[in-house]
Amino acid sequence: MPVDLLFALLRNPASTGAVLPSSRTLANAMASAALGADAVVELGAGTGPVTEALLRRLPGVPLVAVELQPKLARSLRARFPTVDVREAPAKQVVDSLIERPGRLVLVSSLPFRSLPKAVGAETVDSICAFLARSRERKLVQFTYQPRVPFAVPRHFRWHRREVVWRNTPPAGVWELRAER
Repeated sequence: MPVDLLFALLRNPASTGAVLPSSRTLANAMASAALGADAVVELGAGTGPVTEALLRRLPGVPLVAVELQPKLARSLRARFPTVDVREAPAKQVVDSLIERPGRLVLVSSLPFRSLPKAVGAETVDSICAFLARSRERKLVQFTYQPRVPFAVPRHFRWHRREVVWRNTPPAGVWELRAER
């Protein structure tokens, strides 16, 4: 386990949500789901395995990486100098980009099941408002449980893209879009 992730988990287990970074296989599956995007916003970038895969799979596509924990955000800035790293709540960043045009993809490693209930609810509300602006937008989210990552209003639909068995624990990769 990377030391930065261990310390982040010990400092704030509810917002860290993982004991191991995403495997390369999971990171690649998340990045593949973002292909075709004009810009990508990565929520919960952590130690950067998905960030790295996004840069490799989507060269030249603008990437905003959101990481709330200061030490992890500093590490991301040092490791990925071309990425716009924002040390802020996901809701704040998503809300700030809602008017941006184009095919925008949110790629999320946020631990919705362990977030404080109010934080999770306001983040989901922001994501849904963001996605409702255009059917070209989507959220790519992984979860360790065999069900949808979180409940959404009825005019949104989840679609499971794949299960990544080569991850500890295995993870499902899901897409969320507005239907109208």
